[in-house]
Amino acid sequence: MTTPITLTVGAITLTFNKWEIGVDHGMLFQESDRQRRRHPDIDYRYYDEHPEEDPAQSETCFCRSLGSMLPRLELLGYSLATVKAEYEMQVTQDAEWYDEDDGMPSPTRPARLEFAKFVEFIRKYPVSDLDDEYRPDTESGSEQWRARLAADPAVVLLPQGDQDRDVDGYSERSHFGGLIGFLCPYSVLRVLAENPANLTLDVVWDYGNFVAAGWAKNEEFVAGARRAQTFLLATEGTSDTHILKRGLSLLRPDVGDFFRFIDIEERHPFSGTGSLAKFAEGLVKIDVHNRVVFVFDNDAEGTDAYRSLQRFSFPVNMRSMLLPDLDQLRDFPARGPSGIMRTDINGRAAAIECYLDLRLAGRPEAQVTWTNFKESMGIYQGALDFKESYAKAFYGASIEAIENGTYDVSKLKAVLDALFATCCAISTDILRRESR
Repeated sequence: MTTPITLTVGAITLTFNKWEIGVDHGMLFQESDRQRRRHPDIDYRYYDEHPEEDPAQSETCFCRSLGSMLPRLELLGYSLATVKAEYEMQVTQDAEWYDEDDGMPSPTRPARLEFAKFVEFIRKYPVSDLDDEYRPDTESGSEQWRARLAADPAVVLLPQGDQDRDVDGYSERSHFGGLIGFLCPYSVLRVLAENPANLTLDVVWDYGNFVAAGWAKNEEFVAGARRAQTFLLATEGTSDTHILKRGLSLLRPDVGDFFRFIDIEERHPFSGTGSLAKFAEGLVKIDVHNRVVFVFDNDAEGTDAYRSLQRFSFPVNMRSMLLPDLDQLRDFPARGPSGIMRTDINGRAAAIECYLDLRLAGRPEAQVTWTNFKESMGIYQGALDFKESYAKAFYGASIEAIENGTYDVSKLKAVLDALFATCCAISTDILRRESR
């Protein structure tokens, strides 16, 4: 029984370590992904003959579908833009190696696929459709499993990467993995996700045999985002924090471990728009390495504070954001000196409670009330009437009510989508800078 630790996708090996734990892939998974899985290298006949022995440890691994892993890859910085940058850098390096090794003039150098064509190549070959039967080179007819890929003119135009890299493989599927293995493992996962047929593939961090052989302990394999990969979300007040925290736990549990909040058990340390803006200004001016997102309400005060921060050059690990403009908030009842009129409250009165379900039984239609005039912007600041009651309804909404639509979370999903996009942009910029 062999004892390697591997990371695989659809049986394509991405990393292989023996005698040591090697690369830590725990951030790709959550603890719920730790499971038992039948292992191709286990001789189950032996266990049938020795029922007193249990293969459980050897079968232990982390396993998650590629589709469910995609948001985690994005938050780690592996966006399609990142993969494209890595791909183009490899094309450039290939050209340099080609000139050095062969001395051929540029006009005769074979062109490489443009990245868009490379993505088309990935979409053309679902991994599960590729033959995975083991056929060594010494076996008669072993060339047959290379035939389909060899006939594709795109194959010879793929970047080579390390010139000593083995791309032959032992099957059509492993050969395909070798052809695209010039990319780093996580970039391979990200680009494979561009083929919808690949989203159901299992991504497996297989360490069970390694532990069973005594080389390590299960506790050394830990799931979840590492602290340096998490995002600290700084909000205007306790309500914003509580709503975002519950929203993430209910709607984005697949990436909830990537987000942290400032401790507000006793009180919010910088409650209010102005305090949050000053906190952001302070962090921008010092060398803080944490990934931080400052979240402002989409009202007049929040918009004013957000704009005032744009005069600073934010470090790559920080961003500020406004809650998003939504069409549902463009025709909203607002009470002022002239009575109640319907108007667009985006940028003027859309605090986070406005993104909750505003339908309360026995209550009239939700409305905002104009309060103070913001001279710097020439508009009024507004506030949602009885906003605490809408927050209370959200805290009390059951998972079943959210899943069946009885409680509407469509606007809150838009907030989380905007937050997700902001965090992915931070990670993408950090990863691209580190790769230079």
